[in-house]
Amino acid sequence: HDMKDDDRARSCAARGAAPVGLLADLDAAEALAVLCLRLWFDGARGREELAQTFSRGLGQEGAARALYAFADLLEICASYGRRPIMHHKVACRCLGADEACLANFLMSAAEGDREDAMLLATLMVRADAAPMLAEAGCAVGAILRRLALHA
Repeated sequence: HDMKDDDRARSCAARGAAPVGLLADLDAAEALAVLCLRLWFDGARGREELAQTFSRGLGQEGAARALYAFADLLEICASYGRRPIMHHKVACRCLGADEACLANFLMSAAEGDREDAMLLATLMVRADAAPMLAEAGCAVGAILRRLALHA
């Protein structure tokens, strides 16, 4: 284990969290994607708030499916990711680089833009896992689009 590896890992993580814009610059579905990511990683309270958000827009059954789809997407990222997805705090107005990439990926997937979705997926996971992530992204992106329409 080399000190340079630690420095490289910290540098990559810092780039992933680097502010690249403001949450207010995103459309409703993209902003919702970022909020979902932040809530998911905000512990039990955040996940409960996420479940309530899904439930309000999708009903109990739809919310359960949405949570499962979102968990599946993040599991793929965790298992095959190039590094952990960096995110800002729930209430932060900044938009991090990884958050922007995820939001862009999910909206490309939801719109059926398979080529862009695959390209963006390769930024987050190994190339061999990109098709699996793109598939999961289609489901999650569609859910977020539907929720944003009813918000």
